[in-house]
Amino acid sequence: MRFALYLLTAMATFAETTIVQNATVYTITKGTFKGSVLIEDGKIKQVGLNITAPAGARIVDASGMHLTPGLIDAHSHIAVQAGGINEGSVSVSSMVRIEDFVDPESVAIYRALAGGVTTANILHGSANAIGGQNRLIKMRWGKSGAEMLFAGGPPSIKFALGENPKRSGNANGPVTPATVLRYPATRMGVEDVYRQAFTEAQAYQKTWADFKGGSSTVEPRRDLRLEPLVEIMEGKRLVHCHAYRGDEMLMMMRVAEEFGFRIATFQHVQEGYKIAKEMAVHGVGGSGFSDWWAYKMEVVDGIPYNMAVMTNKGVLAAVNSDDAGLMRRLNTEAAKTMKYGGLTEEQALALVTINPARHMKVDDMIGSIEVGKSADLVVWNKHPLSSYAVPQKVFIDGNLYFDRDQDGSERVAKETKKKALEEKSKTPARKPSTNEDR
Repeated sequence: MRFALYLLTAMATFAETTIVQNATVYTITKGTFKGSVLIEDGKIKQVGLNITAPAGARIVDASGMHLTPGLIDAHSHIAVQAGGINEGSVSVSSMVRIEDFVDPESVAIYRALAGGVTTANILHGSANAIGGQNRLIKMRWGKSGAEMLFAGGPPSIKFALGENPKRSGNANGPVTPATVLRYPATRMGVEDVYRQAFTEAQAYQKTWADFKGGSSTVEPRRDLRLEPLVEIMEGKRLVHCHAYRGDEMLMMMRVAEEFGFRIATFQHVQEGYKIAKEMAVHGVGGSGFSDWWAYKMEVVDGIPYNMAVMTNKGVLAAVNSDDAGLMRRLNTEAAKTMKYGGLTEEQALALVTINPARHMKVDDMIGSIEVGKSADLVVWNKHPLSSYAVPQKVFIDGNLYFDRDQDGSERVAKETKKKALEEKSKTPARKPSTNEDR
């Protein structure tokens, strides 16, 4: 099933050869210059000052405009079919998968495109200590859910610390023995869920090793809950962990190291600035908000300098949305780090391009404007970190998925069609037939 989905995604139709000319090009990794980018077969073919347009190529004159890689949202919950993104009935739901329920008709996909976002990590919710399996998608508006799945990169899973997993199975009001509906109800209990789950996963891993090694002749029964945890310990599946408090993040890193793996990212990471040195040693990235804090008790110590402090301490940081509306303004969210912490333009843009790509181990495919990478590009009318910047064209794999001029003209046609349908609906309904009519 997974192989079939991979093939379906990989075989997406590529657009015609296209050249974007005369733009200020922000490569992210190799500097900024005024020049052109050539797209062929969905990939970036050439990047330079003077590129000759091949015969028959579509020419996009971006004079006075700015070209960046497509923005990447490392934490989103959009485009998931009705029913929610939390399997909150259990503390360990590692067997459930986001990828099977991507909703291609979600208007949030198109709105994200209009904001310059081309890729997003769609995460399971944070009701569970160990949540479900996440899925990277590209905003291929108009394609099927399967065609939106990102082909390549390691799979990942959602973990969560703090208030959400410890309270999600409990009744409202004070937690007492009579009101607890699901373990855990404390932060200590959340830690225990991890230890218990990975202890079980180690035993499960050994049964398969014994069978494959010939010391056991009985094939073990598959456990879909434990298989993803074994993949984590074997370095095959990334962990993105919802976390706010520094003490809990330290605990999570200790538990991970005890079981022989590393956390890929802490999501939200409000107190990352307090433990940035320890995060850098562990190798965990920090993906969070630019300036959200104090919206609940466990985030009262959040500060807008968080991203800059982590960056300066050697932590790979990224700015994400966790919100369909905020997702459309990731560029200006990143720009705030220049005010709060003094990051450079290059560092700020990296927070929503190459850094989240590195978090998800797909930086060899997306996140910067380099030859050989996917042609996921955004043409902006202003400097991409300006609050006045508006995406004009958005390419994914070389295909033009959003064009602001086309969007404007289509709105007029759709409004005309809507009015015609409204007028038609005013026509009196036909009188129901009677027995005599028959």
